[in-house]
Amino acid sequence: MAPQRVIPWVLRAVWAVLPFTAGPAFADALAERSGPVQDVASIGLWAAWAVVLVATLVPHPVSLTVVRCAAPGAVAAALFAALDASGSPLAVSTTALALAVALLPETGTAFVNGPAYPGERRFLLRAPTPLLVGVLGVVWALATAPLAAGPLLLAARQWLPGALVLAVGVPLSVVLFRAMHGLSRRWLVFVPAGLVLHDHMALADPVLFRRQVIARLGPAPAGTDALDLTQTAPGLGLELTLTEEVSVVRSKPGQRLGEPATATRVLVTPTRPGAVLREAAERGLPVG
Repeated sequence: MAPQRVIPWVLRAVWAVLPFTAGPAFADALAERSGPVQDVASIGLWAAWAVVLVATLVPHPVSLTVVRCAAPGAVAAALFAALDASGSPLAVSTTALALAVALLPETGTAFVNGPAYPGERRFLLRAPTPLLVGVLGVVWALATAPLAAGPLLLAARQWLPGALVLAVGVPLSVVLFRAMHGLSRRWLVFVPAGLVLHDHMALADPVLFRRQVIARLGPAPAGTDALDLTQTAPGLGLELTLTEEVSVVRSKPGQRLGEPATATRVLVTPTRPGAVLREAAERGLPVG
């Protein structure tokens, strides 16, 4: 059975057992808190667990964003519980396993292909390096912290701080979660007509490379001067060589209409380059 079919079930199983593996640690950490704080924290934990469990059962780009935003929160909660009460290696290890599986490229492939059309196959693109070296972690923290801190402050009768956190933090969280969801919508897509690059960070609009003009798809040679649409993402870059120039409009910060460009070679960085090349070969596209 293909990994992209097995791994989502591993994620579902690991997440489903978290109330039994991590729940006792959370309960111990909340034991000395006030009744209202315990109630609000318990409701929040159960609600988050249920929402993510449903998301794991519905393969979709939105579900992928939900899972990948919630899984780090589970690890953070387990670490907090370990520091605030007696340590629980089981809680930390199982939440860390859930996070690791959620971040696997195969998990991303399975989820983004949930709503794909027949004959269409999507492959996620790697996140840009600037996001991976710290920016994404800060954005995640700013998005999730108000949703947890606001209700807990109110439960602790910290009315003014709690109200301020919710009033300012919730709108900020909405904006930041939408921004992070953009990472789940950056794809290299195989379609019957050819290959589509769907990447709002690199292109103002998706671009179709017709199969008739595709001369080669393969690992990028060192020192290539292909049009770089990788957004400095790490990993193996794939070079798409074309038999004729194709027009694209590159996204540019502050430029609504983007920057027009033409190219006969394009560089992209999918999360699963080997799977991309196998898919291309199966569809009769020249690979090498």
